[in-house]
Amino acid sequence: MNSQYPSTLLENAVNEFAKLPGIGRKTALRLVLHLLRQEDSQVEGFAQALVTLKQEVKYCCSCHNISDNEVCGICSDKSRDASTLCVVENIREVMAIENTTQFNGLYHVLGGIISPIDGIGPSDLQITGLEERVKQGGVKEVILALSATMEGDTTNFYIFRKLHPYDVKVSIIARGVAVGDEIEYADEITLGRSILNRTPFDESYKLK
Repeated sequence: MNSQYPSTLLENAVNEFAKLPGIGRKTALRLVLHLLRQEDSQVEGFAQALVTLKQEVKYCCSCHNISDNEVCGICSDKSRDASTLCVVENIREVMAIENTTQFNGLYHVLGGIISPIDGIGPSDLQITGLEERVKQGGVKEVILALSATMEGDTTNFYIFRKLHPYDVKVSIIARGVAVGDEIEYADEITLGRSILNRTPFDESYKLK
């Protein structure tokens, strides 16, 4: 069957863009045609930015947030409250919470959540690193700010159990974020209030 595209080069470019999350083939075609209308220097700059990002981006050695340096700007900021850690799934949640301006502690990025159906277990996440940060001392509270989904709750419970032997308060953001919602899509006011009105994890889940 003949291709619907007049050029194999065009089709190949559309196929690559369509691999991106949330990008269908129609959107991919629009993006590719837009790039074709741009000056060569603009397209080269776009491509080079992606290559440079992939090759040179770093992950903070402390919190695992994306960074230009070994230690990210948040972890190196002496004005932040190092005694409070906010545990999130990925960097999108860091950005979302930072936009609320309601949190002045540090973060710990897990890199995902426990999801057996997707083959993601505790060892695939940065949970050991979180336990090590708590074990080193100085952390008084760990805030679990994961999405209110079954996978998020499973991860919350696992982390709570792992941190139970240590003298640290474990809290969870208030359920102003509706059950089933993902953190990155919550509006800033709701998310900010959820951080401020967090509750102890064991009270939230009626644990003994």
